[in-house]
Amino acid sequence: MTYRAMMGEFIIYYRGKIVGGIYDDRLLVKPTKSAISYMSTVTYEIPCENAKEMLLVEEVDNKDFLTGLFDVMYDELPTPKPKKKK
Repeated sequence: MTYRAMMGEFIIYYRGKIVGGIYDDRLLVKPTKSAISYMSTVTYEIPCENAKEMLLVEEVDNKDFLTGLFDVMYDELPTPKPKKKK
């Protein structure tokens, strides 16, 4: 898992794909079908103005839960577009 700071928030990558981010001290992930099924409580929140709803992850201290969540989401996440060479 890697992080990248962006506009004061953090984007979270898992195995090269964006799974979500940290917004105002909240861990939010993309609302994939598998993530919704995996989570026991589903709460939607908006990360910032004019953004799409994401899922709030409350079990941020549970490494096994987070790894399982990111694993089930992985196949549904889009592959990043290659960066253009300058």
